[in-house]
Amino acid sequence: MHLKIIPSILMLFYSYVLFSQSDTEIYLFDLFELDSIVSINNPINISDNKGYDNQPFFTEDGSSILFASVRDGQSDIAKYEIEGNYRTWVTNTEVSEYSPRPYPGKSKYFTCVRFGLDDTQLLYKYAYKKKEPEVLVYNLKVGYYVWVNKVTLVSFVIDDEETLQVSNFKHKIKYPIEKNIGRSLNKIPITLSVGDELISYINKSHEVPEIYAINPVTSESVYIVDAIKGSEDMAWTLQGNILMAKENKIFKFQPNKDKEWTQILIDSDIPLKNITRLAVSPDGKRIAVVVDE
Repeated sequence: MHLKIIPSILMLFYSYVLFSQSDTEIYLFDLFELDSIVSINNPINISDNKGYDNQPFFTEDGSSILFASVRDGQSDIAKYEIEGNYRTWVTNTEVSEYSPRPYPGKSKYFTCVRFGLDDTQLLYKYAYKKKEPEVLVYNLKVGYYVWVNKVTLVSFVIDDEETLQVSNFKHKIKYPIEKNIGRSLNKIPITLSVGDELISYINKSHEVPEIYAINPVTSESVYIVDAIKGSEDMAWTLQGNILMAKENKIFKFQPNKDKEWTQILIDSDIPLKNITRLAVSPDGKRIAVVVDE
């Protein structure tokens, strides 16, 4: 398997493309699953901000959503409180931050990718209260990532080639496990992974990208299904459905049950243009959806 080499002079440009800032909004829907039926309804615009609002992710208790949002020409991290229906800014720095996710097991912290003034692009740990952020992984230019558990992180790493890499903080080791991967990294619900902690990724080695499950400890991977052509993002529901979007539609596929992707019902009077990123709440009852403005 060979990857196209990206000259170092293009790396800064590549980072910009990786977090390309089209004008987007984030809507929160109620999510319903019953047997093979999946539907969403009751949309709420939780970003309501001119410009780029993207990369939503629920906190571990499901009470709020972290997302990247541009203000004054740069990206900061915002937090939407679902019960109170209000937003707050949780970063306010001279650099841009992207890809926020809760720090596993510790509700006082979150993580995000931070673009430094020295052209670095590192994963940081932030506290909601005023504390200095700290670098979690040195010497890796992280694009996207997923927490497997408290000590294991899997990252989309940018270098001469794009690789999927594991960082084990307990044993203080890093190692690659796959190449030519897409940006969507997701933890597979434990009920589907037979006790093992698995993640899913999109392999882009073929004309039609393929979705795989991989064990970050053993590097063993298993093919699940062909991804929807032209779609970069996916999410898992608690009942084991994979969701992917294309244009203004969302499709679902349940491994070991479905033979093909089927369209889900979107009950909304709001026109949804170019759906991209999706995030499902920990209790499986809500879904955040990114659309073009």
